Amino acid sequence: MANPYWPLFDLRVTTPRLEIRLPTDDDLYQLLEVADAGVHDPATMPFTIAWTDVPAPRRHRESLQWWWSRRAQWKPEDWSFTGAVFVDGEPVGVQDLAAQDFATRRAVTTGSWLGQRYQGRGLGKEMREAILHFAFEGLGALEAHTAAFPDNHPSLGVTRSLGYTGNGQDIVVRRGERARQLRFRLDHAAWSALRRSDISVSGLEACQEMFGLGTAA
Repeated sequence: MANPYWPLFDLRVTTPRLEIRLPTDDDLYQLLEVADAGVHDPATMPFTIAWTDVPAPRRHRESLQWWWSRRAQWKPEDWSFTGAVFVDGEPVGVQDLAAQDFATRRAVTTGSWLGQRYQGRGLGKEMREAILHFAFEGLGALEAHTAAFPDNHPSLGVTRSLGYTGNGQDIVVRRGERARQLRFRLDHAAWSALRRSDISVSGLEACQEMFGLGTAA
């Protein structure tokens, strides 16, 4: 084991095209550059927290603080796996998986962003498929949740193509204004019907207790 004191760094979710793992600090600096090159059309905002509107270098500092806080605040009953997505060894975006009281609820929430230069290649769908495989097959989740604004067509397309069903809506604040956000739910049976056979998870055994799954071997 390369990281006996923080085994999450050894966790890998792999597909034929990409790999998801927790980023090192060097990886975080590269992710800042990916975000600097653009994440979405500035005319719209796909996130409830408008972090892409924050000017550099403040955005850089706040992004680093956010990623570092996910490590520092990790608890088995409240965790957020902020996985960096790598293609050919280079970071292209972030795929989150988060849960509270996972040992009991067996429910997860996903969120993501992908650099604009890498969009339109099917990577957004593949990284979601990868993290869902990790959640359902690796962690034993029973359901997964996500949300998107009605004008976030790429995200909605991925969500609907993977078998999610509508689960209501929320009224949130987007760029200081009232906005409607659509919620979606995917259960194990719906995921299993469309699951892929070419996604693998490694390094989970050593850190299962960190996800609330019992004592590590």
